[in-house]
Amino acid sequence: MARMIFVNLPVKDLPAATRFYEAIGCEKNAQFSDDNASSMVWSETITFQLLTHDYYATFTPKPVADAHKASGMMIALSRDSREEVDAMVEAAGSAGGTKDPHQAQDMGFMYMRTFADPDGHVFEPMWMYPSATFE
Repeated sequence: MARMIFVNLPVKDLPAATRFYEAIGCEKNAQFSDDNASSMVWSETITFQLLTHDYYATFTPKPVADAHKASGMMIALSRDSREEVDAMVEAAGSAGGTKDPHQAQDMGFMYMRTFADPDGHVFEPMWMYPSATFE
């Protein structure tokens, strides 16, 4: 079995967050979604679990962070081209996210931009020249 990653993200407005993640290329898995959570499939091995703040709080004794005010992580997502990086950032901006809260980075062999979802979670779509991969 392939190893999978499930990224659990607290969201204030579940329907709006679901629409946002659909706009950036995720598909909702209805089998694992309800009024408290949307299971948003990014790839065969990566799923974003969008959880209402109240539901997210049942999994941790810590307070739910406001990602607009504090950063706990940034999630890098590989893309197949620079154009796909740009298209994803544009889609995020059009769907209510924040485009380029950080300056784009173009190192020739690697190209990255950033966006934040409506809840402030930061993503870095990136493209890397195939011969520069780590194998």
